[in-house]
Amino acid sequence: MIPLEYKVRDLTIRPATVLAPMAGVTDTLFRRVIRGLGGCGLLMTEFTSSEGITRSAKKTLRYLYFQPDEHPITAQLFGASPQVMAEAAKMVEDHGFDAVDINLGCPAKKVVKCGGSGLLRDLELLGEIFRAVRSAVRIPLTIKLRAGWDDKSIVAVEVAKLAQSMGVEAVAVHPRTRVQGYAGRADWKIIAAVKQAVRIPVIGNGDIQTPEDASRIVAETNCDAVMIGRAAATNPWIFSQMAEFQAVGGYSQPSDADRHRLLSGYYKETAAQPDAIGKMKQFACWFTHGVGNGSELRRTVHAAKTPSEVLDAVERFFASQAAARAFPENPFGLKEPAEDATEHTPLEAAH
Repeated sequence: MIPLEYKVRDLTIRPATVLAPMAGVTDTLFRRVIRGLGGCGLLMTEFTSSEGITRSAKKTLRYLYFQPDEHPITAQLFGASPQVMAEAAKMVEDHGFDAVDINLGCPAKKVVKCGGSGLLRDLELLGEIFRAVRSAVRIPLTIKLRAGWDDKSIVAVEVAKLAQSMGVEAVAVHPRTRVQGYAGRADWKIIAAVKQAVRIPVIGNGDIQTPEDASRIVAETNCDAVMIGRAAATNPWIFSQMAEFQAVGGYSQPSDADRHRLLSGYYKETAAQPDAIGKMKQFACWFTHGVGNGSELRRTVHAAKTPSEVLDAVERFFASQAAARAFPENPFGLKEPAEDATEHTPLEAAH
């Protein structure tokens, strides 16, 4: 079962569950949705450019916005300059975050050029970054990494040991290589190997779609906590389901009314943002999974031109769903006769 808590120095994460950093997804609004549904111990920001932070770029600094009810929260940074990473980490600390995390996992080409999983090919530079950031901040320092660049350079254990020696205080492991991207299966044996190699907390990540998966990854790897990424975007209830599964051995599924409240509330909050219509369409692809006839809802949202049209489409869709449940066309589930069927009495049919 998932541990009740884990500690990163004096920071207690309870329950031992983490929302993974996801570009374009884990902004303050989405994080607060997750926090409001319950069951998530630690929130993380979208991964954020250290160069953008230190240049005080408005677009980058908005990634660091959070509200008081989001604590505990970690800011995740990427970059390849030890000095710039250290300066950005100090800004994160001054901003009030509970911890700072270094991204060593992102496989995107534009990130790999200046950090992310690209650093897994240069452990000397990586050591310099660890040393510089550790000396710059007092708050806990953690990392999130991939298994390695490709299957010929699996370095997760080596990097975790290096990180521990430099004062890094926890490591999250996504056991796919950069070359894999999100294809194939996550090799949980790599998480187990990292756990055996270091004393700091190890957070397991990758291919966790259900509460059962979360319990299984802990059993198979002995990891200290579980990190959920893409599954949380399609099923924001997964953390509360994990808590329910932990408590009673089973878990409930959200009703259409639950999905309506979440989607409607999220869209109303999103409507005030500058990029509202794009964000709404993006999240229609995520949040509508599991909704009955969700493809129809996605189609109408993507056809909308304004935020108000999206909101209207959502309300109309769920109203029609509710009406269909209240007044089904065939309430007794009777089969329609075939087009060429002829009418018979039971006796005639028997002959």
